[in-house]
Amino acid sequence: MSDSVIPPTPSRLDYTEDELYKIQAERNAVPIFHRDDPIKLFGEWMADARHLEMNDSNAMSLATVDASGQADVRIVLLKSFDDAGFVFYSNGESAKGDQLNANAHAALCFHWKSLRRQVRIRGTAEKVNAAESDAYFASRARGSQIGAAASDQSRPLESREVFERRVRDLTETYKEKNIPRPPHWGGWRIKPDVIEFWRDRPFRLHDRLVFTANKGKWRKERLFP
Repeated sequence: MSDSVIPPTPSRLDYTEDELYKIQAERNAVPIFHRDDPIKLFGEWMADARHLEMNDSNAMSLATVDASGQADVRIVLLKSFDDAGFVFYSNGESAKGDQLNANAHAALCFHWKSLRRQVRIRGTAEKVNAAESDAYFASRARGSQIGAAASDQSRPLESREVFERRVRDLTETYKEKNIPRPPHWGGWRIKPDVIEFWRDRPFRLHDRLVFTANKGKWRKERLFP
């Protein structure tokens, strides 16, 4: 059964005659190894993804570790980035929040299928300040604000009806009022120690460029694919 649903390994014909693959290979032929600033390079790739990725170009996998040492991963949305790190927002009492509070080590992974590119990031998480969290929460759609306030994220839910009732009650409570940010809801910033860029090339001869933080500077090296 599995053989019938998993795509086959690309053949020589796929690499040489598939028009879409040739377009992507040409796009990825632009040199990247002379870049010395991984944040600027990430910004270039994110801009490309914004135009070409069909859905959620800012989606990233967030990997954490629980109290027993088991790895955990889920998709979250990047909301900002700069030299200080990569920011996302969530419920601080969720599973991811509990795990980051106990162990700040985390990893991120962006995979843009439309570009055949991937970026992996490893680093430590820190909470963004209240003012930054307030500002982002205020920018969200009102329905999303209500949803954040109504959800005990990652906790057991007796029924969908219970959740929907909470949403209705909060909607009525704040009918003509601003919705305050729940105190347990806010942002985390992943401060990168390692950032790796990966680009697909024909016949699995991929490009890999890794930047490692070293005394306030970035050390750059190429890796075998």
